[in-house]
Order: sequence, then structure tokens, then C-alpha cells
Amino acid sequence: MAFTEAWERFSFYGMTALLMLFMVNHLLLPPNTQSIFGFEVFRNSLESITGPLSTQALASRIFGLYGGLVYFTPVLGSLIADRALGHRNAVILGAILMSAGHLAMAFEYSFLIALLLLVLGSGFLKGNITAQVGALYPEADIVRRAKGFTIFSASINLGAFTGSFSCGLVAKYYGWHTAFTLAGIFMLCGLATYLSGYHHLPAKIKLHTTAAKLSASDYQSLLNIAAILAISIFHTLCYFQSLNAFPIWLQQHADLNIQGFAIPIPWFLSAETLSSITAAPVLLALWRWQANHGGAPTDFQKFRTAALMASGSYAMLAAVNYFYGATRVPAIWPFLFAVGMGYSYVYNWPTVLALVSRIAPASVNSTLMGIAFLTLFLSSNIIGWLAGFYEHMSPPAFWLLHAAIGLTGSAVVATFGKAIQSRLAE
Repeated sequence: MAFTEAWERFSFYGMTALLMLFMVNHLLLPPNTQSIFGFEVFRNSLESITGPLSTQALASRIFGLYGGLVYFTPVLGSLIADRALGHRNAVILGAILMSAGHLAMAFEYSFLIALLLLVLGSGFLKGNITAQVGALYPEADIVRRAKGFTIFSASINLGAFTGSFSCGLVAKYYGWHTAFTLAGIFMLCGLATYLSGYHHLPAKIKLHTTAAKLSASDYQSLLNIAAILAISIFHTLCYFQSLNAFPIWLQQHADLNIQGFAIPIPWFLSAETLSSITAAPVLLALWRWQANHGGAPTDFQKFRTAALMASGSYAMLAAVNYFYGATRVPAIWPFLFAVGMGYSYVYNWPTVLALVSRIAPASVNSTLMGIAFLTLFLSSNIIGWLAGFYEHMSPPAFWLLHAAIGLTGSAVVATFGKAIQSRLAE
């Protein structure tokens, strides 16, 4: 399952790292949109809600919608697996749909069909394969379960890093469609890997749920979780813009040439992912040191640090863009931005998941974990809307807007964090 997930993340992040650039530089240019099946109907439907959209704004909306739905459909896919299809069959169906989607990306005609297949496939695969990891171990075997999820999480990060790195390099030398085909081939490798271990996995996971009514303290826990998710959205909004408008900015304003080699833009997503991987042991060591020298940071202090790091990263982008003016910004600065966003992610998202998992009532724990991921659906769509302002603002002003979002998140944590923390301790 770890290797299945590694191949799936390779293909997903490899394609995602190219998607905005592909749409803005090629697919959505006026002559090419005529070759996309159903595109005019889709665009007219979208613009009936948003109003007329430029090429970049349309690309940002499509990216935001796609990115959001990828985190929405796993809730539905898990329900279908629980009640009808079974988790093993759901993962296979998801892998087949995602393989078809990635391969369909190699053809402009099937672009919208490809996105639909990827969204549906992710819905069946993402939540159900994670649930199967937990089902490998007895409920009382906490130690091996934790080690199993550690292996699984490492495979996610490895796939994400190598996917954006490899597909970015292939796109640079062999073109968009070859890179998308590579993503499809690796998704097929994921399917083959899963089928090789098919008979060792449970066809359907037995769910241990209770029908007990929620108590007054349970309802208080639900309110606390709602507050936690609301606080976390400020950072998530900042994070998703690094996938949407940031690649466009890199193309327009960054000097990516180093000694005659042009750095592929998707490599900055690889740098962000790699920094998240390396941040985990560094921050765990830091928190242990802090615990021995006056106290480790609380969960809400981590939220505030994440928001401040994201805010500072965007403020740095704004400052260097203003300082260099019409001159392209040296690549070291967007690289440092990617590192800052990677570290801020480790402060925020794992803390969110751990908190929700810990305080959610047992009878609705899985449901609330799914709802936590729906905040990513919301954030991705909001960022798709915010990215539409990129063409109408100077780059420094656009990045300062996102610095302000992170700073607002920090202020919200400072205002309400202690009160929520005290309620959790009751």
C-alpha cells in the first residue's frame, strides 16, 4: 500500500505541478480551446457565475475547483466503499479511473474528461487506502500501527517530491503531453503494485461505530473542532496559492537561469515538498529541546507560528519583487519562499489532524476527519478566486495581500487560542 500510494502521489503531484503552466501557456489560449470537448459549455457555465474571465483567471478557477474537488470526493468515496463497494474494490476502481485520467491528459480533446476522471478516481482511492493501512493491525497494537502510518506517510512525501521533479524535467525537454503520459504510466504502476498484494488485504473493513447519542461534552468538542478548523484555514489559504498563482509569477518575474540551465518551475514545488520532509525531524528535535528548556509549544502556538511563517514568506516575496523592480528576481528568493511554506505546513496541517483525531467523539471520529479535509476543498476554491486578482494588482501588492491573510490568522490565534486551549483542557 505504501508503494501504491507513492506511485499515486508521483502521478498526482507530477501532473499538478504542470497544470497551471500548461493551461496558461498552451491549452487555454484562444486557438486551442476549440479542440477541448465540452469546453465552451463549461466556460459559459462558469462565467455565468463569475463573470468574464481572462486566460489566467480562468486557469486559476479551474485549478482551484479541481484541487478542491480532489479533497471533497474522498468523503463520498469512503461512504460508497463502506456501504456497497468494499474498500479493496474501491481502491482498484480509483486507481483505474486515475490512470485513465492521467493518460487522457495527454490529449487536449479529453482535458475536461481527464480532470473528471482524476477527481472521481481520487475520491475512491485516497480515503479508502488510508483506512486499509489502519485495518492491517489489531486495534490494541498502537505501536505497529503508528510505524505503519509512518511508512505510509513517508511514501506520500517521496512520491510528491519525485513526481513534481521528474515530470517537470520531462516537460522541459519533451513537452507537456509526454510528462502527462509519464504520470499515467506511474499510476498504472501503482495499480499493478496494489493488485500484487490484493489477496492479502481485507475486502471490506469492519467499522466499529456506536449508536450512542452525543453528550453535552461531545457537542462542546464539536464546537472546539469547528474553531480549530476555522483557525487553520488562514494558513491553508496561503499554502494553496503557492500551487496556483506562484508558478505564473515564477515564469514572469524570476530569473531561473543558473549557468545556462533553466530551472523547471515544478522543481520549486519539489523544494517545498522536500522541505516538508526534512522539517519533520528538525522540528521534532526543536520541540523536544523546547520541552526540556521551559516548555514545548502548544498546538495553538504551532498554529500561530505556521501563520506567521506563511505571512513572512509572502512578505519576503513582495519585498524582493519591489526591490528588483523590472529586473528578474534571483532564484534563491523563491526557493527560500518554498522552504518557508514547507516548514509552515508541518507546523499547521499535522497539528490539525492530530487535534481533530484526539478530541472528536468516537462515534463521529471518522466523519469529522473527513470534514477536516473539506476545509482544503473550501480553501482551494477561495484561492482560485483570489488568484483572479493577480492580473489586476502589482505582484508586491498581490503577495502582501496573502501576507495579510497569514498575519490575520496569527492575530485570530492570539485572540482566541488560549480560550480554546483552556476548554480543551477541561
